[in-house]
Amino acid sequence: MFLTIATTSSGLGAPAAELGFLLHKNPARPQSVDVTSGTAHVIYPEATDQACTAAVLLEVDPIALVRSGRGRAAEGFTLGQYVNDRPYAASSLLAVALGKLFRTAMNGRCDARPELAARPIELELHVPALPCRGGAALAERLFAPLGWTVDARPVPLDPEIPEWGDSRYVDLRLSGVLRLADALNHLYVLLPVLDDAKHYWVGPDEIDKLVKAGDGWLGTHPDKELISRRYLAHRRALTDQALERLTEADGLSLEDEEPAEEVVQADAPPSLAVQRREAVVGVLKELGAHRVADLGCGEGQLVGLLLKDGQFDEVVATDVSARSLTLAERRLHVDEMSDRKRERLRLFQSSVTYADARLSGLDAAVLMEVVEHVDPPRLPALAQAVFGAARPGAVIVTTPNSEHNVRYETLAAGAFRHPDHRFEWTREEFHGWAAEVCALYGYGVTFRSVGPDDPEVGPPTQLAVFRKESV
Repeated sequence: MFLTIATTSSGLGAPAAELGFLLHKNPARPQSVDVTSGTAHVIYPEATDQACTAAVLLEVDPIALVRSGRGRAAEGFTLGQYVNDRPYAASSLLAVALGKLFRTAMNGRCDARPELAARPIELELHVPALPCRGGAALAERLFAPLGWTVDARPVPLDPEIPEWGDSRYVDLRLSGVLRLADALNHLYVLLPVLDDAKHYWVGPDEIDKLVKAGDGWLGTHPDKELISRRYLAHRRALTDQALERLTEADGLSLEDEEPAEEVVQADAPPSLAVQRREAVVGVLKELGAHRVADLGCGEGQLVGLLLKDGQFDEVVATDVSARSLTLAERRLHVDEMSDRKRERLRLFQSSVTYADARLSGLDAAVLMEVVEHVDPPRLPALAQAVFGAARPGAVIVTTPNSEHNVRYETLAAGAFRHPDHRFEWTREEFHGWAAEVCALYGYGVTFRSVGPDDPEVGPPTQLAVFRKESV
């Protein structure tokens, strides 16, 4: 099995041979490590200041595989334990070798060159023989959404006899500007997915591996269900668990309180979380809204306030996390509600980045501390789903004001208020995003402050009220 990872000085923004620092493998000497399937080697065919290529060669020992119980052949083909494509074609064997060779690089760590590990660099990956159940089109479908330019060419069964057609293998080249850690994790997950086979028993611990390697990209991948199903060897129970965890890790299962805001004195005014909820309810009442939705409702704190107010005839509560919805039901005591109150509540699972016909026709929708949990590339999908597809009469959005973070003494410089935040906007950045949404979807917007409005850095929370303009 063979894989190359290449970059140039212009693509790295440094001497190209510093790729060795990122991989934690010295270009000056070949290195080898024993794996269950055989021996994995890392060598550098090229390592200059201008260009650098690291090559991974996995020498598979089929006898060792059989003895370990991981190389059993299909029924009726005992010789297949020894005569097969494993020494030549990339598969889960290579993925396991990558995990052992480059564990630190896959975690995004490089103490010697932390600035390189943290930023995208130009990379070219080449896997000359990759089993691909689904052909070149599937390779394109899985890698392209991750930012790769994909060149997947079918390998003919026999170049001398073209009428035999193509084999199930592709010659795969990927080029793109990505963090090295992301590139390695893409390969780690997708090599066995494209092969649609694993050489070892798949148990519940594989869910943890998938969620860890897929952090930051798999939860929003359009084919995450197919990827999860194949990675977990088509085991339905494991796949369902993985999809739920990936969905929650996507940043759309929300907590209303944020750690940096919760240090209050005994005689202090209401917490910022309470002030937010009260401000949102106040705006909804000003708007005269009767049918409202809390999108990303978390455990239902805002929903509880809305149900207490008779103005709101219908309260829709959605969250992408089934666990959060279960906690919301408990908090709201849905089982003990009167028939009248239960009729006013609709509680169901939904994602703010996908259009949902059940959300159409509302007077108002609320995104309270939601947008900052969404990966920036997914924000257009959120805007389309809420402002384009659901199109409520009004949308209320609250989000942290990052300029105010300097007022939190316990918050480290440059840190976010919540570990799941993907970003935090300044007031100018929030206003810019709001203006783009209004221009695209026909809304007008006004802004308000929540919490003490500091004359230098503004309020801790910024609130926008979008109103649909008449056509």
